[in-house]
Amino acid sequence: MLIPLYDHNPTNRQPVVTYTIIALNVLSWLAIQGAGSSAMLTNSICYFGLVPADLVGLTQPGMGIRLSEDFVCRFDETPNYATLVTSMFMHGGWLHLIGNMWFLWIFGDNIENALGRIRFCLFYLICGLAAAGAQVLSNPFEYAPMVGASGAISGVLGAYLFLHPRTRVKSLLFIGIFFWVMEVPAMVILGVYFISQLLSIFSIFGSVNPNVAFLAHIGGFLAGFPLVYLMRKKQTKFVLKPRN
Repeated sequence: MLIPLYDHNPTNRQPVVTYTIIALNVLSWLAIQGAGSSAMLTNSICYFGLVPADLVGLTQPGMGIRLSEDFVCRFDETPNYATLVTSMFMHGGWLHLIGNMWFLWIFGDNIENALGRIRFCLFYLICGLAAAGAQVLSNPFEYAPMVGASGAISGVLGAYLFLHPRTRVKSLLFIGIFFWVMEVPAMVILGVYFISQLLSIFSIFGSVNPNVAFLAHIGGFLAGFPLVYLMRKKQTKFVLKPRN
């Protein structure tokens, strides 16, 4: 397992949007999800999580899915399209939140630097929507709510791989109980991430948690490539004129 610690890729401006997205996710976790308290967590997942079957109109008013022993999430007669966005700011646990924000902290600043603040904000949201769309299309009959910023952040990772494949990333390599600190190119650590998501699809009925939205991760990652190419700032070219 490879865990990135930091990259050697400086920026020339503060990543305000990246910091803001991280802050919004943390505030949502604390204020809306009660920092993981049982009642607030299940309520937030019910009301702000994305349910594929609800979005495609397969639910009936009064239908419900049990999220805990004493809580049933019920559907009304209209699809809740707002969850396409709200689900990006909800998480299922502390590790889920920390892992997502850690990757965004490391790789988000360089993508924001390449796109500019407004375009990066749009890029992040579009990648999140692409991830949600991939998950809905892959299993429109799913009634369990989907939460997490992983899909949008996967788009950031895809964009980073496109723009900075050879950038060195200081990482922790775990093999069993042993670990090493090493530097690897971004293409290695992000390539391992993407391949692991692909392999997880084929092992979803084995030891892998079937509730993880692997196709959302893949959809977001693949969306990052063309989006960053289309949305990145054009580099200014300077022509030196000879002196008379």
